[in-house]
Amino acid sequence: MLAFVTGATGFVGSHVAKQLAARGADLRLLVRPTSRKENIAALKAEHVTGDLRDAASLRRAMEGCEFVFHVAADYRLWTPDPQGKEMYAANVEGTKAIIEAAQQAGVRRVVYCSSVATMGFATSNGRPVTEDDPVTLAEMIGHYKRSKFMAEQIALEAGKNGANVVIVNPTTPVGEQDIKPTPTGRIILDFLKGNFPAYVDTGLNLADVTEVANGHIAAMELAVPGQRYILGGQDLTLKQILDKLAAMTGLPSPTMKVPHSVALGFAVFDEIFTGRIRGREPRATIDAVRMGRKKMFASSAKAERELGYKVAPVDDALKRAVEWFKANGYVG
Repeated sequence: MLAFVTGATGFVGSHVAKQLAARGADLRLLVRPTSRKENIAALKAEHVTGDLRDAASLRRAMEGCEFVFHVAADYRLWTPDPQGKEMYAANVEGTKAIIEAAQQAGVRRVVYCSSVATMGFATSNGRPVTEDDPVTLAEMIGHYKRSKFMAEQIALEAGKNGANVVIVNPTTPVGEQDIKPTPTGRIILDFLKGNFPAYVDTGLNLADVTEVANGHIAAMELAVPGQRYILGGQDLTLKQILDKLAAMTGLPSPTMKVPHSVALGFAVFDEIFTGRIRGREPRATIDAVRMGRKKMFASSAKAERELGYKVAPVDDALKRAVEWFKANGYVG
């Protein structure tokens, strides 16, 4: 089996590639000229230099491939460009190009990695969201969620029109090799660096990145075309996450809870001062605070039932993340 993987130099993508290799698959990995390759250095794989927006190069790169795993994404909650043009180009146009190239190359199946961010978190009461909860583009907060929602609609439409495309929706994966790091990884890093003096009342579904990668492969084998599957783990409040990190590291967990209005005020200041004036990525973003008004809890029951997906306790993944960040110089 020859599998084509985008995003393999990143966090989730590198784990997908690793699990495919462990199952004996031959790998062809799309890399950008500027990509850091530490996460795939130990993998036996063919590297193809290209770009998601170059349809012709994608088609050539996919020739002879049986499966495509489209994991690459521009995952940021803040961009210097207020219009987010690069994010829409990568996440929306890139997904469209991947699916079209796969069809032209005769690929058997495309597994598209979307996000739980596209789901319909209707209330702040923490009820776990499912794939069937209604949601619209108007409910998407920020360019990242909007771009992923739009890309997912392209994948769903392709599936309805006969393309063998399946969608997986990871929640918030944690574990080793979070090279960038992701916004979730930054929560762990901020805690390790002592940059968490207070917390807000919010919640996330944390998933072990290894199980999320396994879920991608299960989707390749078992998913119904045109369907989407949440790949999640444990529902935890932010305070519970910080308490777990405190128990693992011996560092203090914050005890002061601040209202969302206070957090929003700090985010506005940080975006203006750090982002616009200093030209650096702010620690707090307006979109992140707005998202935090709803607990992003989620149910993986459909994936468990149809794909054999396993919801694992997240403690081991958090420990691996902490150890990896420390071992790789992210914490001074």
